[in-house]
Amino acid sequence: ADLINQLCFAQRLWRERKRASMQKDYDKVKRSPSTFSDIKIRRANMTDIPQLVGLLDILFSIEEDFSPNPFAQRIGLELLLKDEKERYVAVAEHHGKVVGMVTVQLRISTASGGYAARVEDVVVSPGYRRQRLGTLLLHDATRWAYSKKAVRLELLVDKDNIPALSFYGKNGWQGTNLILLQK
Repeated sequence: ADLINQLCFAQRLWRERKRASMQKDYDKVKRSPSTFSDIKIRRANMTDIPQLVGLLDILFSIEEDFSPNPFAQRIGLELLLKDEKERYVAVAEHHGKVVGMVTVQLRISTASGGYAARVEDVVVSPGYRRQRLGTLLLHDATRWAYSKKAVRLELLVDKDNIPALSFYGKNGWQGTNLILLQK
């Protein structure tokens, strides 16, 4: 029992330090202005779906494993938005126009002994790229995941998308030896 208590305490301490570190990073990013000073990062809602489908069209047009399918993307977005407890969709909004998005979903990780948050669908409209919006969206997704007690974040990226891999590397994401298989 003492060993279990010690492990639980060590894990709680690690989580608290990780959350504090991520909050510090998030605060730093929020203070450094983007070119567009009136960008708002917020939780998406059902009325955003048409604009989100447009962003996913951009994303899936460059990904090797997926193709744009507005009908399927609409259904997927509705499912994500209906489950606010374990799913999160954030948008970057500029003057009422959604110009970026990210999705996050919780799952249980036996390897980590807690929740892992899967980050997907990170996309920014071409005219708004290289303005730190992707970084703001990633930090908001991270903030949400840690508020839900996630102990690890995961991110899927097309292995041939060199600009995306570079972007994620600059934002602290690291590759693993795992690969994703699907059936």
